[in-house]
Amino acid sequence: MITLGVILLLVAIFLDVPAIIWTIGVILLIAGVVLWILGALGRAIGPRPHYW
Repeated sequence: MITLGVILLLVAIFLDVPAIIWTIGVILLIAGVVLWILGALGRAIGPRPHYW
């Protein structure tokens, strides 16, 4: 999710596409970082003990 978020942000910046792509990229980036942090802390995310 983090990688996809960064890719969407870069595409939105360099290709000057609509703001919706930039917004989706930011949301994916933030969600990926939150899941990564929760997984690193050992918290169960849904039925899985780790994000991956």
